[in-house]
Amino acid sequence: MPVPDTAPRLLRAFLAVAEELHFTRAAARLFVAQQALSRDVRRLERELGAELFVRTTRQVTLTPDGERLLPYARRVLDAHAGLAAAFGGGAARPLLVDLNSDGMTAARVLERARQLAPECELMARFESGLTWAASEILAGRLDVSFGRAAGLAPAVRAGLSVQPVRYEPMALMLPAAHPLAGRAAIPLSELSGTTVYAGAGNERTREWTELAALLFAEWDIQLAPPVPLAVGVAEFQRVMAKAGHPVLAVVDFPPLPGAVVRPLVDPVPLSPLALVRRKGLHHPGVDALRTAAEQLALRNGWLERPSGSWLPEGDLALMRNPS
Repeated sequence: MPVPDTAPRLLRAFLAVAEELHFTRAAARLFVAQQALSRDVRRLERELGAELFVRTTRQVTLTPDGERLLPYARRVLDAHAGLAAAFGGGAARPLLVDLNSDGMTAARVLERARQLAPECELMARFESGLTWAASEILAGRLDVSFGRAAGLAPAVRAGLSVQPVRYEPMALMLPAAHPLAGRAAIPLSELSGTTVYAGAGNERTREWTELAALLFAEWDIQLAPPVPLAVGVAEFQRVMAKAGHPVLAVVDFPPLPGAVVRPLVDPVPLSPLALVRRKGLHHPGVDALRTAAEQLALRNGWLERPSGSWLPEGDLALMRNPS
């Protein structure tokens, strides 16, 4: 039986449910009524002669036919978006770019991209954590983010494109009065038995905490327990001061008042930073960001790993062979 000329609307309905695995969330993502979404999914199933989802009162899962359709649906919709971008005319919509924190590597990439494409509106967002940002990208509420892509679930990463940006050397943020604050650099061996905060308990930054746990396990460093989620610099400073633990960071992390940032060495632990976007996203701002990241990485040696540095093999593999 020949495959029907399937409307992009039906494929968008299928893709939203496949990625959310929840009809209510998928309907909200597409700004349609749940009844209309269910109707489009049923129509697609009739057209293809295949059941795409198993629906129960508790969960929604893809059938084997649904799994088989998923990559085709993404490719068709990506091509459709490319066609619209090529012939749509008019100014591109604003691009939403999550920097996680201001004043760091991602902010430098954004600044350069704005120079390369001044006609584009690249809007910065400051939400912490690629785990959270990736779900927002797939839901269409965010366009680009930065972070450790290897820490994402495989099913999430399958819908994303990853571009390596920098091997960021890790550092420790310490109170100015801390015994190690006077050191120019801190060997990892000197942290044995020390408790260090690395975002434990914050589900938005789970990829960062997992990387820290891998590092800490090798040098007998204790992962600090969760603290209340602080929003804003002042609240973060207050909560960290109350907990009293050094904080795992990267070398470009802006020091807080009364604190210093010291690089970790022997070996230098690395945090693999990548530019992450939804596969098939076509926008001149994305092109500018990608070019900016490539230029800055080449100019500053961001993708050159220090000799004898530390990085988990899975992270290294993804940085060498991005999707």
